[in-house]
Amino acid sequence: MRKADETAKLDPVQATAAAAGVKAMIPIGDGMRPFIDYLLSSVADAGFSDVCLVIGPEHDQVRFRYQHEVIPIRLRIQFAIQERALGTANAVLSAESFAESDSFVVINSDNYYPRESLSALHDLVEPAIVGFDRDALVRLGNVPADRTKRFGALDIDDEGYLRRILVSPTDEMLRVGGPVYSSMNCFLFTREIFRACREVPVSARGEFELPQAIHYAIDRGLMRFRVVRIAGPVLDMSSRADIPAVASVLKDLPIRL
Repeated sequence: MRKADETAKLDPVQATAAAAGVKAMIPIGDGMRPFIDYLLSSVADAGFSDVCLVIGPEHDQVRFRYQHEVIPIRLRIQFAIQERALGTANAVLSAESFAESDSFVVINSDNYYPRESLSALHDLVEPAIVGFDRDALVRLGNVPADRTKRFGALDIDDEGYLRRILVSPTDEMLRVGGPVYSSMNCFLFTREIFRACREVPVSARGEFELPQAIHYAIDRGLMRFRVVRIAGPVLDMSSRADIPAVASVLKDLPIRL
């Protein structure tokens, strides 16, 4: 997000926030509320009441937002500090004391998920991953077709459980036809994931990555992941060019924290 993009039409406040690199704090809509306000409102709409925001030590503006600027009524917000950016599995591990023995949902703070996906996870007990229909992401959301190649394709068994999060669809998936489901990092975990996040080896990129921790848990029989299949839009803020499109969709959406 820090990368400049001359095609992105941003106002000065948005440009400053984008340069700071905290996507969740990009101002959106006529009220110029941070993007994460919209996401948290949707989380509350789905029935959740307790939220833990995993932030870096330098992200004081996020903490200040919900401790001083806005005091949520529907949500109880806590914070966990990821001391170093060691990967997504390490970020989940940072919230272990928050989750305790409860199941919990993990989502990205720079995606706006359809309410049906969050509600589905709220109503489940067993671990799960939401699989988003790639065609629907393009048709209904703001995701260009070529960007779906970055999202992992889900290998799903005959019982509807996850086998693997693949880099790309297999030839067999494409040959059979039908929807290809992608991960947009929308999960329901039980506490067994913390063991996997703690024990998973470092990746080739030098990080502890959540997809690899999920594979670790599956391979050792720690967890099975039900795939919740959704044909709905996800608003993705991967780059500065995404901001105007996301803002146009969310600008009139009521926010109740």
